Amino acid sequence: MIGLLVLKEHLKEFYARYDIYVTPVIKFIFSLLAFSLMNLNIGYMTQLTVPLIPLVLALVCAFLPYGAISFLAAMYMLAHLSGVSLEITFVMGVFFLITGLLYYGFQPGDSYLLILTPVFFLLKIPYAIPLLVGLSGSVVSIIPVCSGVFIYYTLLYVKQNAGVLTNDVAVDEVQKFMQVMKSLMSNKMMLVMVLAFALALVVVKIIRSLSMDYSWMIAIAVGTIVQLSVIFIGDIVADVAVSVLPLFGGVLFSILIAGIYTFFVFAVDYSRTEYVQFEDDDYYYYVKAVPKLNVSTPDVKVQKINAREQKRPQR
Repeated sequence: MIGLLVLKEHLKEFYARYDIYVTPVIKFIFSLLAFSLMNLNIGYMTQLTVPLIPLVLALVCAFLPYGAISFLAAMYMLAHLSGVSLEITFVMGVFFLITGLLYYGFQPGDSYLLILTPVFFLLKIPYAIPLLVGLSGSVVSIIPVCSGVFIYYTLLYVKQNAGVLTNDVAVDEVQKFMQVMKSLMSNKMMLVMVLAFALALVVVKIIRSLSMDYSWMIAIAVGTIVQLSVIFIGDIVADVAVSVLPLFGGVLFSILIAGIYTFFVFAVDYSRTEYVQFEDDDYYYYVKAVPKLNVSTPDVKVQKINAREQKRPQR
């Protein structure tokens, strides 16, 4: 445990000293992963699948705010979708426009969730999103998270029906558009996941804000149970097909990610909790103080000891 705390302090010191370099590297990796996954899953415009293009775009994104990165990723996605269906491209374009108009309705820093949520779905660990956002974000973060769920299932629909969407030229454009909208809105699995993520995020946010001991760990456990409960109820009521082994594997890995995040962000020592009471002219105050788990990083000094100079032999 002490070793992990020392590692945590080293990482904090490293980031505080080199954040001007670390932040662009994180944005570069984040962007490169997003563009590469889009090429692998919806790479319908072959001109964009050249490995150099995601690399160059990621380098540009390394120096942009997350809002601009989300915009570039949206344009990249629309370019790929245009190679399959103009109707799908129009639907997603309108969706991105509405999300952009609502952008200032939630925290501007939450825009990265529009990309991170589909990425976590593709990495098979989507259940970590409501846990992490509930621990660190606000209730309003439901908007970008649920939007990210919609984006993922839209891309999944395109991937599963690419042949039909490309070759169905005999159907009227309006009829084809209505068919696409009906297929997306009737996706029961998407609706179940939106509900599961929204409820879990709210539950995690409420529980971790309580003053009880181990509130963050309890929030992770209850949030996971909420997600599983909604998914299993959806399986029974809405006849949603869920693969049990991938589900539990993703959930366990998501719990691990949330636990690591909790250790680095909210490591406290409940055994040394103190309760303080004081008053002023108008109020009585009851304060619960929980000290953080911190250790001083060992200050290791290496002193170089020069060997004695050998005396020269006298002549």
